Amino acid sequence: MIRYKYPRTPHLPWSPGATSDDIRCIDTNMFVGRRVVVTEKMDGENSTLYRDFVHARSLDSINHPSRDWLKCFHAMIGYDIPIGWRVCGENMYARHSICYSALKSYFYGFSIWDDNNQCLSWADTLTWFDLLGITSPPVIYRGIWDEEVIRQFQLDTKHVEGYVVRLEDSFYFDDFRMSVAKWVRKNHVQTETHWMHKVIVPNGLCDIEGASK
Repeated sequence: MIRYKYPRTPHLPWSPGATSDDIRCIDTNMFVGRRVVVTEKMDGENSTLYRDFVHARSLDSINHPSRDWLKCFHAMIGYDIPIGWRVCGENMYARHSICYSALKSYFYGFSIWDDNNQCLSWADTLTWFDLLGITSPPVIYRGIWDEEVIRQFQLDTKHVEGYVVRLEDSFYFDDFRMSVAKWVRKNHVQTETHWMHKVIVPNGLCDIEGASK
């Protein structure tokens, strides 16, 4: 089965967190007149789940204790992922730069791709997330693209890394750069040592009543 490395997401023109080696959108014309979904960008490890396999962004990612929870989660739901499909999201188990104290899950899904390498529409994605028991990131905005409104989002950048814009409709892998973009806070990596080389500190989860634990 073919494995896919998740594409690099272009930064929006006004994203302060873009560095010299990041990809930037020249403009946002690809969104004009289209319905979009803007979700919170979670500070985790990009991960992909297939029916029979899990990997981080790198296809040959090594074993790491921070990935154990996700492997157990995948063992419970993997058989429900259709053959040739994949679920992409963030492994939130280990703390990176942001400390989360009340996550709904240690895996937040943001897209599902079918066996034609097509990203499902947002509505279909949510339907499948419900079926698989996958949590999606908080939605900040959903509707016709309005750059003026989106530019004025006020985020608590101590607790939110940024946001991701995607087309509400489905789109193909080859059209990713014309379908998805992100805004990332300035200096979003705020630790000197990479999280994988530090002692793992698990983020906090909510209990059923919403209290963190």
